Amino acid sequence: MRKKSIIRLFFLLGLMFLVLTGCKGKSVANENILERSKKTDTIVWGVKYDTRLFGMMDIKSSKVEGFDIDIAKAITEKILGKQGKAEFVEVTSKTRIPLLKNGNIDAIIATMTITDERKKQVDFSEVYFDAGQSLLVKKGSPIKSVDDLNADTTVLAVKGSTSAINIRKHAPDAKILELENYAEAFTALQSGQGDAMTTDNAILLGMADENPEYTLAGGAFTNEPYGIAINKGQKDFLDAVNKALKDMLADGTYEKIYQKWFPGSTQGKVD
Repeated sequence: MRKKSIIRLFFLLGLMFLVLTGCKGKSVANENILERSKKTDTIVWGVKYDTRLFGMMDIKSSKVEGFDIDIAKAITEKILGKQGKAEFVEVTSKTRIPLLKNGNIDAIIATMTITDERKKQVDFSEVYFDAGQSLLVKKGSPIKSVDDLNADTTVLAVKGSTSAINIRKHAPDAKILELENYAEAFTALQSGQGDAMTTDNAILLGMADENPEYTLAGGAFTNEPYGIAINKGQKDFLDAVNKALKDMLADGTYEKIYQKWFPGSTQGKVD
C-alpha cells in the first residue's frame, strides 16, 4: 500500500512539473502580441509620466497626456479599430526595457532614442519623432543656430552629459559652463550667465512651452531619433505599428497630433 502511495506521489510531482514548464513556455512575453491584442481589443504601452509635452501626468484629471500618448492612441485605433483601447503603464529610462522583456507592456513609446546598443535587446519602429540636440535662447537673441556660437558666447550644459561633449565638437570656440541639472542650467540662462542652453530638443521644447519668452534656435545639430520599442520575435506586431505610422503620416493624423503639442514648430517633426 505504501509502495502505491509513493508511486502516486511521484506521478503527481511529475505532472506538476510538466504543467509548470508548459506554462513557462507560454509566458506572456512569448505570446503573439498582435493576435492577443486583437482578441482583447487592447494594447498596453509603456510611457513616461514626467516628461512635459511627451508624457506627463495631469493632476486634475489623473490622466497621462502628451505627444507620445496621442501617437499611441492613434496607432491603437489604426490597428484595432475604434473599439481598440490603449492602456498606459508608467516607465522610466531604467525600467522600460525590463518591463517590455517581462511582458508587462506590449510596446515602449517613451522618448526612447534608437541606438545600435538598444537594438541588441529590442526592435524599433520607424522614427516617429526626429529628436536631436538643439539650442534654447531668449527671443530676439542674435544666435540663430549652432554656427553662431563663437568665443564671445557662453553655452550652458549639464555636467557629464553627451550634450556637453557634442557642443564642444560643434562649437569648439564657445565657452561652456556646466551645471548640475537642467533646472540650474535654465536658471543660469535666465540670469544672463550664458547666451544659450543646450540639450535634446524634446526637453528644450518643454522648457519653451513653460517659458514663452524663450525659443529654440535653428534645427537639431545631432541625430537622435525616437522610435517605438517592441520585443524581439514580434514581427507581426512591429509591421502593424509601422503600417499604422505610415498611414498616420499619409492621412494627416500625425500632423494633427504634432500641431496640437508643438504648434508653430518644426523641431522633431517627421515628414
